[in-house]
Amino acid sequence: MATKENFIAATERLGVKVKGQCLTRKDEFAGRSGSHGEGKPSGSPGNFLFATGIECSYPTIQHGAVRRDQLRECGHYEHFQRDFELVADLGLKYLRYGLPYYSVNPAPGVYDWTQADELMEALKRSGVTPILDLLHFGVPDHLGNFQNPELPAQFAAYAGEVARRYPWVRFFTPVNEVFVTARSSARDGLWNEQLSSETAFITAIKHGVAASCLACQAIVQERPDAVFIQSESAEHLHDACAEERDDLRLHNKMNVAALDLLYAHPPDAEVYRHLRAHGMTEAEYQWFMTCEPPGHHIIGNDYYGRNERIILPDRSEIQGQEVLGWGEFARRFYQRYRKPVMHTETNTFDAAENPEWLWRQWMTLLNLRQENVPVVGFTWYSLTDQIDWDTSLAEQNGRVNAVGLYDLQRNPRPVEAAYRLLLEQFGQMPLLPHDGMFDLSAQPALIKARL
Repeated sequence: MATKENFIAATERLGVKVKGQCLTRKDEFAGRSGSHGEGKPSGSPGNFLFATGIECSYPTIQHGAVRRDQLRECGHYEHFQRDFELVADLGLKYLRYGLPYYSVNPAPGVYDWTQADELMEALKRSGVTPILDLLHFGVPDHLGNFQNPELPAQFAAYAGEVARRYPWVRFFTPVNEVFVTARSSARDGLWNEQLSSETAFITAIKHGVAASCLACQAIVQERPDAVFIQSESAEHLHDACAEERDDLRLHNKMNVAALDLLYAHPPDAEVYRHLRAHGMTEAEYQWFMTCEPPGHHIIGNDYYGRNERIILPDRSEIQGQEVLGWGEFARRFYQRYRKPVMHTETNTFDAAENPEWLWRQWMTLLNLRQENVPVVGFTWYSLTDQIDWDTSLAEQNGRVNAVGLYDLQRNPRPVEAAYRLLLEQFGQMPLLPHDGMFDLSAQPALIKARL
């Protein structure tokens, strides 16, 4: 009878090592079986999409007098070489990254690529694959704001020019968080048009969705195999009143209105009536229901614990962190749209808490994959700390929010070590569980290596 030692020796000769009760291959096929995948990301097409992001918001405040460019405020324009090196050093192969739309396209049909070319060339040299964010909370001065009906067509022209100039880019987020853009600009009065009306809010939603849809069409003309990661906020208001309040119920339904319109998913009657009552014509509605964008699509979920709030009977609020949790949102998004999902943003404002938060999000992700929810990527957002997000950029306080893998001096935060460890343990996890069984081309090379 074979001894334990002989068994271990035999498995080692076959390129397998025993680790506790798990068997893992010591080669490029590690992790093909599902959730396990020890070793840093390979960047191969079958590899899970591990990412971080560089914060690139640029809305205007004070009625257009001030542009909040987070790339500038957080020092990226000065330290872009170092920033890309930090991403690569972690072993990450993907980066959510945005060019400043407002300065690249300063006038209709006019493009200034000077700064963009320098940034993109450095990023290309780093070997990191960009998920290129084309519109992040702001528009060029010549477009004014999200009430402008010319925005969709002009933005689509810009998106096409970007895809033409950087043909090596395959991954795009056309319009980041359409719902949050519309809410903050036209309902909460914080940015851009700084309006506070439901009609303005619906107008901003329809212009943002139309811009995203037309941009996808423009991009696939240049890059037919483009992948679009549609990043949207995952959030919910929890009604703590015994009798359900109509406005809170409608608010939660409207959270997905932008994605419903983008993917031609008919909203329920209550949402439809609300859209029609606040400026959306029947012709516009029918256009959305017949204009699902081309290309390959992933639903990005941006989730922070502060995205959930409990509304008490007196209308005061308390944080509802993880009452539902990101896992429930991801499950709902997948069931609603039947597209792969990705965790595209997460952090807390507490640097000491962030390592624990990272691991909780990650374990939720693994549990989802065990339920066969196709989660294909994870993002810690962002690479560095940010400025004034505790007031949603509405106030110029210069306050550092300690959300980054690195501080603004590019020194590591505690979460950097946690993410590094996570990548070492799971970096070669496959894009989808059990996808290795379909990679038949790999088997002859593997067999030959064993002989």
